[in-house]
Amino acid sequence: MGWFLCSGKSKKRVKKEHDKKCDDQIPSEKLKANPLFDVKKEPSKDGGSGRIAAHTFTFRELATAAKNFRPDCLLGEGGFGRVYKGRLESTNQVVAIKQLDRNGLQGNREFLVEVLMLSLLHHPNLVNLIGYCADGDQRLLVYEFMPLGSLEDHLHDLPPDKKRLDWNTRMKIAAGAAKGLENASTDYLSPRASLLQARPLFKDRRKFSQMADPTLHGQYPARGLYQALAVAAMCVQEQPNMRPLMADVVTALTYLASQKYDPETQPVQRPSSSSSTPRMRRESR
Repeated sequence: MGWFLCSGKSKKRVKKEHDKKCDDQIPSEKLKANPLFDVKKEPSKDGGSGRIAAHTFTFRELATAAKNFRPDCLLGEGGFGRVYKGRLESTNQVVAIKQLDRNGLQGNREFLVEVLMLSLLHHPNLVNLIGYCADGDQRLLVYEFMPLGSLEDHLHDLPPDKKRLDWNTRMKIAAGAAKGLENASTDYLSPRASLLQARPLFKDRRKFSQMADPTLHGQYPARGLYQALAVAAMCVQEQPNMRPLMADVVTALTYLASQKYDPETQPVQRPSSSSSTPRMRRESR
C-alpha cells in the first residue's frame, strides 16, 4: 500500500544536480553480475508491451553512470538507501540509481521481491524499473529519471512559491497508482511502516483529522477523508487474507477521485485541537 498519501515530514535531502564529468577513478577489477532471475518482456492484452523487462547491470556500470556516486549526483536519501542521478553509457539514458544501504532494513529477500514486483508494474503514475544490480553484497535498483521530481517532491519541503497538491489531485493520483498496482500480484504488496504506525489512530474517528496533511489547510471533504482512511485501515490489517483485493481498492479510490471538492463552495475543515493555528470554517456561499 505504498502509494497511499499520508502526512509526515520527508527525510529526503535534496542535493543540487550537476552534469559535469567525473575524473574520480573506479576500481579497475572486473565485477561480474550475479543474475538473480530474468524478467522477460511480455506483451499486454492490447498488443502493446505492457510489462517492463528488468536489465541486469554490473556495479561498475552503475558506478560509472553515477560518477562514482559523487555527492553532487545525490538526488535524495530515504530509509533504504540513497538515490543518485546517472547516465548509462550503453544507451546515454538518464536514470535514477537507488543504492540500498547494506546495513539497512532491506535484506536479500525483500530486494528480490521489490525487483519482481516493480518489473510487473507499468502505469503512468508508477515509476518504471529499468534494471538492477546484485554484484557481491551490492544491491542497486535503476529507475527512469523523473525531471519534474517524484510524488514525494510535490508533497514535502516545497518552496513557498510552489503550489501544493490539492485534495482532488491527490485522490486522482492515488486511484491511478492503485490501478497500476492492480496489475501486479498482490501477494508481494505490504503496508508501509508509516501506515503501520498510524494503526492506533484508525480506531478513533475523532483523531482522523490528525492524519490529514496539514499543508491542505483543511481544504478536503471530511466524508472523503473518512472513506479514504477506511480503505487504508483495511489495507494495514495484520493478516494478509483480511486485506481487500486491489480491485476493490481501485473501485473505492476511483469513486473518491470522482467526487470533486471545491473549497470555495464546500466547508473547510477545522484543525484538530492540537493545532496551534486555529482556522475558522469558511462561510457557506
